[in-house]
Amino acid sequence: MSMEFEKKLALPMEVKEMYPMTGRMGEIIEDKRAQIQAIFEGRNDRLLLIIGPCSADNEDSVIDYISRLCPLQEKVEDKILIVPRIYTNKPRTTGEGYKGMLHQPDPNGKSDLFKGIAATRHMHLRAVSETGFACADEMLYPENYQYLDDLLGYVAVGARSVEDQQHRLVASGVDMPVGMKNPTSGDYTVMMNAILAAQHPHTFIYRGWEVHSMGNAHAHAILRGSTNKHGQPQQNYHYEDLIRLCDCYDERELKNPAVIIDCNHSNSGKNPFEQPRIIKDVLNSAKHSDRITKILKGFMVESYIEDGCQEIGGGVYGKSITDACLGWEKTEELILNIADYI
Repeated sequence: MSMEFEKKLALPMEVKEMYPMTGRMGEIIEDKRAQIQAIFEGRNDRLLLIIGPCSADNEDSVIDYISRLCPLQEKVEDKILIVPRIYTNKPRTTGEGYKGMLHQPDPNGKSDLFKGIAATRHMHLRAVSETGFACADEMLYPENYQYLDDLLGYVAVGARSVEDQQHRLVASGVDMPVGMKNPTSGDYTVMMNAILAAQHPHTFIYRGWEVHSMGNAHAHAILRGSTNKHGQPQQNYHYEDLIRLCDCYDERELKNPAVIIDCNHSNSGKNPFEQPRIIKDVLNSAKHSDRITKILKGFMVESYIEDGCQEIGGGVYGKSITDACLGWEKTEELILNIADYI
């Protein structure tokens, strides 16, 4: 084998013992998950807003950002349920650039996976204990999910992972809603097959164990746009795209048909300032179709303290070092405008 084995990292239980949940944190997580599940089951008509930095690159600025969401949640709690994004893994298909806190707890430093595991858990713990939110993260590596499985309120499977069988199998055993993004090709069939697989029970090998999953009734679609053969972004949030998704759900016997619209990535051409317009467009579509209203459960928004992005080591507090984000003032205005509009 052309690999060098350096050391065995801590097991999930060991990391949880190092950084345990304390006080009422378990009750908070259970309550938030129940609220999110109620939205996907149609028992609560609020919209989900999964919002936060493209990548959680700095614990203090991320917690600062999430803390600012607290008073906003109180203002809009009858219409919107906010789920902050704490994305601690950043996929890099080329291997270049910042790979996320798991790999680089210090963005300017070398990879240190044990420190990264500890840092990601510590940040999620702080978010729950200091703000009362249960947050979202991406399942980039299914085998790492157990380090955070007791802390999250929502999980997403990315566009490059949605075809992977291990992601689908692990999603079938997750105790919270899991969003399956459409692949970068835009193929709805791939996404719908992932949802179908995640909603069914399975027996498979996970971290060396034979495991049995019960199926996840809250697995659902995330539309994030796609890329054509020329590498150009193609949107899939328009009225016709949403009706097509309704048709896809009607053709399959799936539980809790639902969609979250990812307002950045290919849908916005990675222009974060297009996100408010996209949300308004989708909400207008819902007003013209009861079918869309029924499946539309919320939005994903990339947002941070400062507008735009910077290079690693740029030094601007609360400014993304990966994809550009919507700054705080525009974010606050957006959330209040959504509440007024629905």
